[in-house]
Amino acid sequence: MGHMSTLDTVNARALEPVSSAVSRIALSRIMTQADVNLLGTVHGGVMMKLVDDAAGLVATRHCLGPAVTAAMDEMAFLFPVHVGELVHTYAQVNWTGRTSMEIGVRVEAEPWNVPDRTPVHVATAFLTFVAIDAEGKPREVPPLAPETAEDERRFHEATIRRKHRLARRAAIAASRSAEEAEEVVEGN
Repeated sequence: MGHMSTLDTVNARALEPVSSAVSRIALSRIMTQADVNLLGTVHGGVMMKLVDDAAGLVATRHCLGPAVTAAMDEMAFLFPVHVGELVHTYAQVNWTGRTSMEIGVRVEAEPWNVPDRTPVHVATAFLTFVAIDAEGKPREVPPLAPETAEDERRFHEATIRRKHRLARRAAIAASRSAEEAEEVVEGN
């Protein structure tokens, strides 16, 4: 037949190293009255959903199938966002493990009606996603193949965040009784 089906393409690429460029995405959305709090600025939760949506798309693209949010390691809100601003989310894979991956998301905002205005960096977030199979069990993800110095920097910094996350989890587990510690290690 000469052409590969989508499933054949998925299986052929399944665990080959992949560049972050393959799954990198940008999403944009205008902020409306429905997105704001009593102060007239966009709710942090609205921003978090935009970040999670962008990160989820990247994770799904990278691992060629379902992936779920396991953790949000960090989200820094740098500047408020207002009604009428156009918000852009830029997301990419920073690091991969056996079944998990870190996705970095940069959020920028600009007025919708002012041309040639440089967007302002308003938030940054790092999320951990786990790839899952049809039964909801973790499955292997393709390793990340950093291609640029920027990719290498992101990979290195993600490794640092992972070490801190695991050390924090272990320290909390060590401070609890055996039964409580097991729950912390399992992520409950």
